Amino acid sequence: MGSAAELAAAALMILGFPALMLAALVPSVPAFAALAAVTYLADHYLHRRSSYLINRLSKIRAGLSIRFLIRQLLLILLLARLSHADDLIFYGAVACFIAFYGLQAPHGALVTLIRNRRRMPVATRNVDLKSRIRIPDAPSRRLLHRSAEKMLHLDVFAMIGILISAGQDSPAAPGFVGIGLSVALGVLYVLVLMPYVRGRKIPPKAEVVLAAVDDWLADYRPETVLYFSGSKDSAYQVNMWLETMEQLESRPLVILRERAILNNLAPTTAPVICVPGGVHLMNMDLSTVRVALYAANVGKNIHMLRVPTMKHVFIGHGDSDKLASVNPYSKVYDEVWTAGRAGRDRYAIADVGVRDDDIVEVGRPQLAPIQTWQGEPDGPRGGAADGRCPTVLYAPTWEGWDGNPGNTSIVLAGETIVKKLVTADPPVRVLYKPHPFTGTVSKEAGAAHRRITALVEKAAAERAADSRFTTDGKAMARAKAELARIEARLAELTGVGGDKGDEAEATRDGVVDVARHEEIARLRAEWNAAYWRSFPSYEHRVITGAEPRLYDCFNVSDAMVSDISSVVSDFIASGKPYAVTDSGELGHEEFKRQNTAVRAAVILSNDAGELGGLLDAVRDPSADPLKDARKELKRYLLGPDEPKSIVQFNTAVADLALKAEARNVGQQSRLSTGGTDPAELSNGVPGQRMASADDQDGVNAG
Repeated sequence: MGSAAELAAAALMILGFPALMLAALVPSVPAFAALAAVTYLADHYLHRRSSYLINRLSKIRAGLSIRFLIRQLLLILLLARLSHADDLIFYGAVACFIAFYGLQAPHGALVTLIRNRRRMPVATRNVDLKSRIRIPDAPSRRLLHRSAEKMLHLDVFAMIGILISAGQDSPAAPGFVGIGLSVALGVLYVLVLMPYVRGRKIPPKAEVVLAAVDDWLADYRPETVLYFSGSKDSAYQVNMWLETMEQLESRPLVILRERAILNNLAPTTAPVICVPGGVHLMNMDLSTVRVALYAANVGKNIHMLRVPTMKHVFIGHGDSDKLASVNPYSKVYDEVWTAGRAGRDRYAIADVGVRDDDIVEVGRPQLAPIQTWQGEPDGPRGGAADGRCPTVLYAPTWEGWDGNPGNTSIVLAGETIVKKLVTADPPVRVLYKPHPFTGTVSKEAGAAHRRITALVEKAAAERAADSRFTTDGKAMARAKAELARIEARLAELTGVGGDKGDEAEATRDGVVDVARHEEIARLRAEWNAAYWRSFPSYEHRVITGAEPRLYDCFNVSDAMVSDISSVVSDFIASGKPYAVTDSGELGHEEFKRQNTAVRAAVILSNDAGELGGLLDAVRDPSADPLKDARKELKRYLLGPDEPKSIVQFNTAVADLALKAEARNVGQQSRLSTGGTDPAELSNGVPGQRMASADDQDGVNAG
């Protein structure tokens, strides 16, 4: 519903209008002026914060235009109550507000027209369209951003002038000055927008843009496509594959179907084309593509699946035991790629029509940043006494939408787990990194998170005062100075060419500076190293936000406690000891039966009584009873360490590309000997420009 400040602003604005009416009826010019100022400022604050409450006000017939209109009508009422109904200022105010509202129509029409005409049929990143077509600059952001609010707020000059006149014996002059300013500025706003709807101020027509994209495709000749469609909240599913696409040995291309996904796409050097229209996609020249990769099972996949000249592969967006990992839809693809043997077995057990011959194990390239644990070479770890305090990461998942107590440990077991960790003897360091959605659905989860945060921070303060723990203040000071330097440089680099004016301008200027991209990546790695040196290695810490990343926390931890989620599957790549909570109280054996990823874990009850087993394994790796089981499970879930996953992935792409090429050569051979007109088989295939509007949803796709 919004922050406390937003709720307060909305309450002030809503209550301000009845109070305005009372001030007009009394009548009281000072009270009316003060209350009008409150409603103006509250309205502006909510818009500046892009508050969700603004949309809710529209739903209850209290939209933006209505609010301004009511305030203006109440000013007319005030003038009447002050016996100015026969004065020239009264008629001037009425004429002003009628004229002012008359300007809203051309203003709104121009803003809508500009936005529509500057919306490209495709939007791109890292695709050179600038040298092929002319895309003009966008209008100033100050003209279009929150344009309706800005236009309506121009009535403040008339409001101030009329109120000054209403409180004087000779009321005309200030009022007409304010009226003149409001009307003149409104007219000027409309006139400034007019040039942007015609001539060289608008981008080329759709057919010109699409031809330029095809021209670029013909030069670039993409070979492997990552295709994705989904809501803006699912952008992470494509983002996790971007680095892999950059490392392909074949020429990569990312094709998106929704502008919201493009706006939430992570920085990448791979070429990206966003094609919202199905017809535009089907007419695009993708004749050089041999492999198409799909990260999600969605309806719009049909627009690419209909193309026979490429092979289609489901790669998914994570490895887990969820039902989505064995979706029957997967049988439409030529192949399904899984991380390891576990994925293959899931499909066999589910029996949803995916043949074992069509499954290829390629590992998880995204897990490359996770460092593999080799065990402690110097024997048991003793904690504060020998300066090597083990680190345990507590990374619970969030509560989910269904209220299932087994979703997260944070409500039933979180405090108990953290209390046992911060009071462990020999001591360990605790890193608490909750899921960013924690508390968004369940108040209990939110309250538990706050209590755990307070618990960790209190334990950190107590440890800082403990004489057993010492630190190198000079080294930490150097690390903090380095952090400040890196952050300043990152702000400088990421600020260059910030947000573009609009989609067309972002497409024109969206070719990444590779050197800057690489420097940012290097600086972020340096930031991470400096961050961990900037505070004592024994200090408990709550970690929220995007940085440091979860994988960075993995790398500095000796063990992890978590819940059933992809976090557990990813942590298994490290080979380190881990514990998983059975918050739903299924029992150890049933919990393991239902969840492959916990077969080598210490299973925790809600009282966390088994936590000692995890800590024993951390302190003395040679006595770790689950070490061999973790190695076996890691190989089962994620495949072998060698060859590296990216090598396996590239090999799978190359092998499938050869199959696609063999199929195409065979087709050409049959066509040349069988007398069939190639055009009869090319209808709807990208590059042939034969798809019709009726094919937009793939219903008539051949």
